[in-house]
Amino acid sequence: MKKLLILLLVLGIVFSTGLVSVAANHTTDESSEEYLVMFDGPAEKGLLQAFGVKTEDILYEYSLKPVVHLELTSKQARGLQNHPQIKYVEKNAEAQAFGQTVPWGVPHVQSTEVHNMGQTGTGVKVAILDTGIDNTHEDLAANVKGGHSVFTDTANKDPFYDGSGHGTHVAGTVGAIDNNLGVIGVAYQSDLYAVKVLNNDGSGSYAGIAEGIEWSILNGMDIINMSLGGSQSSSILKEFCDLAYDEGLLVVAAAGNSGNRGGNNDSVGYPAKYESVIAVAAIDENNNRASFSSTGPAVEISAPGVSVLSTIPGNGYASYNGTSMASPHVAGVAALVWGEHAHLTNKELRNLLNNTAIDLGRSNQFGNGLVQAKDAIDFVR
Repeated sequence: MKKLLILLLVLGIVFSTGLVSVAANHTTDESSEEYLVMFDGPAEKGLLQAFGVKTEDILYEYSLKPVVHLELTSKQARGLQNHPQIKYVEKNAEAQAFGQTVPWGVPHVQSTEVHNMGQTGTGVKVAILDTGIDNTHEDLAANVKGGHSVFTDTANKDPFYDGSGHGTHVAGTVGAIDNNLGVIGVAYQSDLYAVKVLNNDGSGSYAGIAEGIEWSILNGMDIINMSLGGSQSSSILKEFCDLAYDEGLLVVAAAGNSGNRGGNNDSVGYPAKYESVIAVAAIDENNNRASFSSTGPAVEISAPGVSVLSTIPGNGYASYNGTSMASPHVAGVAALVWGEHAHLTNKELRNLLNNTAIDLGRSNQFGNGLVQAKDAIDFVR
């Protein structure tokens, strides 16, 4: 009997200890946020699982870089950040469309002269990373050749539905058709691709932009236009911009609309601020800097960005202001020059655009100056 009592007492201690252990290991659920994680080497799901990441937490796996877009708790993020096999752990920052501006500038960048020479950008593929493109628009339908949306929800998954109008406006500046209707684009026979990385409210994330860049690389785009940006840098977004440039694409982006009246601050946004991206500032018809145009050492070139007329959804037209409107002028000029001189590398084309721009003065405001299509084409002759 004495031995039985001792045995029962020991078992009671064991079970009590087990219960205490379970209680001690229980934690309340933490809220999760979206992150971008880059491995230092091949991506390993096993490593993520070791930190409690479930399959449903993984939102997207990139194929050209060992990067995963996923949901993490702050504790998981800290753990991964300190792991030697992880290169970057970044919160998925938000990006916004840079303002609403409509350009007048087709002749201002010498596009009309180039059209008269017979060059219209035929066959050059331009990816418009934006809010989508209305591919039923009378001035765009024939030139919109395809697209992709980074969204899966019903409202935003169609790249050819543009609830904002921003992407359709940008697309018109690049490639609105010469059809006696509405407006004409800088490179009116270029091939346009609607890469929807901003939702119908004009908002998106760095993860979406990176996915859009990756899609552009994998689908043989020549030029990427990004009339968007954010104030926060991202090593992973930079990796994808650099990769696109290394793969031979020309990457063009709006410098941003955060300039001050004196034009003396360093306010260029991302991704425009990366070295692999052409940062485009906005000017008016008199070649004055638009008061909103971001400034700083990263500004590379200028283009029309005040009262720019272009296409909007529903067969409409409107005038917008912003570096969002300046950027597609440069993308369109690049399409014209590449259409004429297909042998140029993206780096040679970039240098050509900068070397033939009209000097407007202060480089932190205008970069190398106003982009010029005919002068760039003639320089190579």
